[in-house]
Amino acid sequence: MVLYIVGTGPGSPDYITPAARNAVSSSSTVFGSRRALELFPEASDPRVLEAGDMNEKLTLAAKLAVSRDVSVLSTGDPGFSGVLKPLKRIISSLHLDVKIRVIPAVSSVQVCAARLLIPWDDADIVTFHGREEGDIIEIMDNGRPTIILPSRNPSETAGFLIKNGADPGRRVAVCERLTYPDERIVESTLGKVRDGRFGYMCVLVIF
Repeated sequence: MVLYIVGTGPGSPDYITPAARNAVSSSSTVFGSRRALELFPEASDPRVLEAGDMNEKLTLAAKLAVSRDVSVLSTGDPGFSGVLKPLKRIISSLHLDVKIRVIPAVSSVQVCAARLLIPWDDADIVTFHGREEGDIIEIMDNGRPTIILPSRNPSETAGFLIKNGADPGRRVAVCERLTYPDERIVESTLGKVRDGRFGYMCVLVIF
């Protein structure tokens, strides 16, 4: 049996790959956030992943995959702040005989780079999901754009950076709700972003 870890892309159904749909269609049970599950109305036995029960549900998904094909949906790409890492840890700790197959996808970070015409090899890419934000202080002054997947609102991240010595006039961009109809890209400064209002589905770029 196979545990599919399926990347769902940045949000728009236009970015769902045929491979992702095939994996979901072949699975007896599909786990994912409400937003991710909405992209796959064909999913059998859908199970909602919530932040409060994430580890419990991922453990259940891994155990079920011993005897049936299971898909776990991962927003963006599973290998970048996705569920690949925690699922590997769970399967290893429980010594489960489960075959993992990752279905990669376009992440919001990739879309952000494309929108701003930033080549991948000209930028530093950082995720703060599960990392200390203080790390960025050492990264952001190397003369390259720093693309950040923040763990909090961009306004709070900008405030943190300014508090720790970053120039409020530093040029930045906030890419919000990428690929959705209400996508918004704001090119501004750290100070103005700190004082602005943004949602949680954002990528922050520091130039």
